[in-house]
Amino acid sequence: MNQIHRPTVVALLLAGSFISILNQTLMITAIPPIINEMGVTPNSAQWLTTVFMLVNGIMIPVSAFLIERFTTRQLFLTAMSVFAVGTLIGGLAPNFEFLIMSRVIQSIGAGVMLPLMTTVFLLIFPINKRGSVMGLIGLVISFAPAIGPVISGWVTEHYSWRVLFYIILPIAIIDIIIAFFALRNVTEVKKTKFDVFSVILSSFGFGGILYGVTNAGNFGWAAPITLVTLAIGILSLILFILRQLKLKYPMLEFRVFKYAIFPFSVFIGSITFMGLIGSETLIPLYMQNMRDFTAFEAGLSMLPGALITGIMGPIIGRIFDRVGGKWIVLPGLIIVTLATVPFMFLHVETTFTFVIVMYAVRMFGFALIMMPIQTAALNQLPRELIPHGAALDGTMRMVAASVGTAILVTIMTSAATMTEGSENIVRPDIFGVNVAFGVIAVLSLCTLIAYFFIKFDPSPVEQAKMDRENNVS
Repeated sequence: MNQIHRPTVVALLLAGSFISILNQTLMITAIPPIINEMGVTPNSAQWLTTVFMLVNGIMIPVSAFLIERFTTRQLFLTAMSVFAVGTLIGGLAPNFEFLIMSRVIQSIGAGVMLPLMTTVFLLIFPINKRGSVMGLIGLVISFAPAIGPVISGWVTEHYSWRVLFYIILPIAIIDIIIAFFALRNVTEVKKTKFDVFSVILSSFGFGGILYGVTNAGNFGWAAPITLVTLAIGILSLILFILRQLKLKYPMLEFRVFKYAIFPFSVFIGSITFMGLIGSETLIPLYMQNMRDFTAFEAGLSMLPGALITGIMGPIIGRIFDRVGGKWIVLPGLIIVTLATVPFMFLHVETTFTFVIVMYAVRMFGFALIMMPIQTAALNQLPRELIPHGAALDGTMRMVAASVGTAILVTIMTSAATMTEGSENIVRPDIFGVNVAFGVIAVLSLCTLIAYFFIKFDPSPVEQAKMDRENNVS
């Protein structure tokens, strides 16, 4: 590892992953002007965000195979080049079909970046330094999607939505050029066999579930297209898991769940991330559609929270390296659960300041959870299983965020519809948002309960104390 210049590797992968994850939420507040310019329906326009997460969810399981099969340089340069091509097509898109195609191409490249970054960082840094570097990943995971609506809102108010693509494109190209000259190979290449049937099952499994839940939001849970797509997704996913357990070289190694901490860690991380993306969807809807705030103001309300996660990421990483994750995650779960409750009582008089403060508090708790719980889980895995652990963790988060957000929006609209005309509820639409946040609060409480089933590794301080006691005895 001596020939690897770690700061260069870290900077390149962080930049690539940042713009990849930023694109998850970059189009949210750009949808209204696109609807006007291209003459599409809101349901169709929503696919600009949904299809990105859909393809992302399909690509992440494939990433574990790709990381083992190709060198770090090959994979990074290819993924970023594909992403850049998709970004260019988006900026020049003459119609909505080309715009959707650009988002698909972008997502194919972006889907590989986060698992690649996580795997490389865990391989080039020793366990006692991993917390600090994983804190940088936490910064990217939380700050990038949070800053997306702010940038999008400001750009679409002052310029064309196409400028969003032109901002991202130069960053991607510069990253590719620097990586071509500076990036060194980190991962070990294995001659693993490409199992086409696994890829097909994975695509239909994760894609079918995400598409099915999206259909539920558009057509209802009982609609034939919803039931059929969900059934195809669930059946394909079951067959995919069974096939992976039988293969000598599986595309995705589900045996990582045998390590005690892993299933609980993935559950906590996935539900917490779903709460992040869900709240980032619900708050702009509440502020723009129900309170007549501008797109920029809606994005601005989430900026302090995003800044807090960005600042806290590296700090929490250093604390993790000293004390481990056990005593960091617990206060984070408590804060997130308690800070979600006030959002169950939003009304027509709720102030802009209230939303900013409570969201910032919630994001502080989020920063205490995401990196420590992921690092604690991946630290328990053997070196050869780290790519699979990172890919599985990323897949479950993406699926939870996509499926969960679609379910939350469906709950919001259903609650609003059911209470229309009620004398007790003045604003059914705001009541729907309150109910959706109530669901997030309950799920946050479930993660708090799950915490007590985790057996964390001893912290470096505890381990040193145990070693001294053993030496004395």
